Amino acid sequence: MLDLTGKVAFVTGAGSVGPGWGNGKATAVLLARQGAQVFALDIEPAAVAETAAIIEGEGGICATHVCDMLVAEAVEAAVAACLARFGRIDILVNNVGGSHPGGPVDMPEEVWDRQIDFNLKTPFLGCKYVLPVMEAQGGGAVVNISSVAALRMGAGRIHSGYSASKAGVIAFSKSVAMGYARRGIRCNTVIPGLMHTPLVEHRLVRQLGANDAEALIARRHASVPVGHMGSGWDVAHAVLFLVSDEAKYITGTELAVDGGFTAAGPV
Repeated sequence: MLDLTGKVAFVTGAGSVGPGWGNGKATAVLLARQGAQVFALDIEPAAVAETAAIIEGEGGICATHVCDMLVAEAVEAAVAACLARFGRIDILVNNVGGSHPGGPVDMPEEVWDRQIDFNLKTPFLGCKYVLPVMEAQGGGAVVNISSVAALRMGAGRIHSGYSASKAGVIAFSKSVAMGYARRGIRCNTVIPGLMHTPLVEHRLVRQLGANDAEALIARRHASVPVGHMGSGWDVAHAVLFLVSDEAKYITGTELAVDGGFTAAGPV
């Protein structure tokens, strides 16, 4: 089950910002463990090299490419490099993104623009250049990574740009799914909730925790109905299912990986 042997996976944001397992890193490694040949992309050469070293150390196949997913020409070149290396692309995972706090009054316009581009333009460009490849092959599977911030808003600290762009990812995925359903291409969205990935210590502690990592992590654990945050592996397993043949009848939908966070409603 969930066998990806013979498939090529194009995974963006496949490195981690620090020690541990980010969503993209875990996803790339898990897809390789299930037999996929992985084309791993990241803007940081050392980060994606580490992911490749893990895959290759386990006997898997991984090629790396340094790419800024905000630059159309760079994305187009990355797709061409993947085709030159593996000859096809069966799976696309659009994992690049990030948050910045602020509302419409206090958020600088350039920060807003960056949020929209970082979270919404990156999956657009990934799909722009990969979908024609999949269509020519006769099929493929796309998973775009959104966020629980697209579904549930906090009253204390708003993230207008992040919430808007990640909600846009959900609508974008649905539009792709409907546009390509008769062409053998499926497109779905994974919606992570509060996750304990390297991003927490790397950035969120500074943004939200006044440099008190232990207190921030405890608060985040306590706010999840199951009692703890998820990990990059939880996201990776959701992606694996959605790109597998076992999910061949699933398209245009969302899978929340959030420990019940959205179902719980306001806190």
